[in-house]
Amino acid sequence: MKKILLRDIQTLVTMVEDEPPLTGVDLLIEDNKIAAIGRDLPADGVDETIDCSHHVVYPGFINTHHHLYQTLTRNLPRVQNAKLFDWLTALYEVWRELGPEAVEVSTQVGLGELLLSGCTTTTDHFYVFPSSAPAEFLDIEIDTARALGVRFHPTRGSMSRGRSDGGLPPDDVTQTPDVILNDCDRLIAKYHDPDPFSMCRIVLAPCSPFSVTTDLLEETARFAREKGVRIHTHLCETKDEDDFCQQTLGMRPLAYMEKTGWLGPDVWYAHGIYFNDDEIRQLAETGTGIAHCPCSNLRLGSGICKVPQLLEAGVPVGLAVDGSASNDSSSMVREMQVALMIHRIGTGVDAMPPQRVLHLATRGGAQVLGQDTIGHLKPGMAADLAIFRLDKIDYAGAMHDPASAILFCGAGERAAYTIVNGQILVRNGTLVALDEQELFHRANRIASQMVERAGAGQLVSA
Repeated sequence: MKKILLRDIQTLVTMVEDEPPLTGVDLLIEDNKIAAIGRDLPADGVDETIDCSHHVVYPGFINTHHHLYQTLTRNLPRVQNAKLFDWLTALYEVWRELGPEAVEVSTQVGLGELLLSGCTTTTDHFYVFPSSAPAEFLDIEIDTARALGVRFHPTRGSMSRGRSDGGLPPDDVTQTPDVILNDCDRLIAKYHDPDPFSMCRIVLAPCSPFSVTTDLLEETARFAREKGVRIHTHLCETKDEDDFCQQTLGMRPLAYMEKTGWLGPDVWYAHGIYFNDDEIRQLAETGTGIAHCPCSNLRLGSGICKVPQLLEAGVPVGLAVDGSASNDSSSMVREMQVALMIHRIGTGVDAMPPQRVLHLATRGGAQVLGQDTIGHLKPGMAADLAIFRLDKIDYAGAMHDPASAILFCGAGERAAYTIVNGQILVRNGTLVALDEQELFHRANRIASQMVERAGAGQLVSA
């Protein structure tokens, strides 16, 4: 059994309810769990001791919505100033060029960035399956996440409403409901692990009301509940989506999702910007969750989610970076900093205190994903930790409240250590399993080839 001892932690933010940050304590990891928290813990049989006397330690951050493949289409001039529907229409042309190597490399890039920002658990919403490519794209992502050691909730996305049926995506990246559900069945049987400390749980995730058919939404909800897995989709992200649903379906987005069986504690939506007061109450009453994506919502000009109101109503809310072509980063620290600031506009400067942001990034995300062993630190919980060094100029003068320093100070701080399932995946601010420079050049080569094949213009050469 491997043991790691975090010695003399300057500030330990446990996120245990009503427990203030602890100072000068030790934390012992045995195998994949937290064994003890206290002062002067014995070091007998410890394999590694980390001096944390200048560090703040948090539960590993939890990312509740992402599109890892989009790391290859970041910062494209053609869509830098586009809103969602125009952004999607342009980028579908590039994404239809995805192949196995592109999926592997984009997954490495996105997961590497997340780890460097203290993220230990992430979802991924993969919904682009070109007819010319192999069908096992999600398998590649799962194998890559497993090799890196990330706790993963991959969501088998789907699109069944192509342009010929009034949808946005090209027909050749859509699939029939039978093909989609057969692959969902295969993935659940092969990879889904319901264990409380699971490293991989499959989620089923039709893309959005404007890219899937009603029958697929209904069948997916029924099938997921038969198999005991969660369901996820985008909802209420833009006014265009609201208009599409009312004009095409004759009802608001949430009413449509209710009709198709998409409310309940096993459901969470990405974005959720345009819910009204009655809909927020309905979300709370049914336990339906929201993945809040502040940077993406600002980047696309979509709007600001009513997170303070959602939380006050009792809606489960987690934090998310969203796809890296609408952010264009995979940093949970940056996401937390933006979440801290944007909700102070219009709703009051006290609407989003740092403690609430930390809740979104930890316990809120764990609730949304239904994994109770993560999101807070106490004996018996998963050994998932984000550790940041504070004794540098970025935090000079900020030690009045070390627990909040990375939210108010710095600019997208890197973790000193990220530990997942008891394994050190980031050490001294560097990824253990990936060469960043090699990955940078490989990713840019593939990205440039995809854009060139799509005829969408050239990337700036690196």
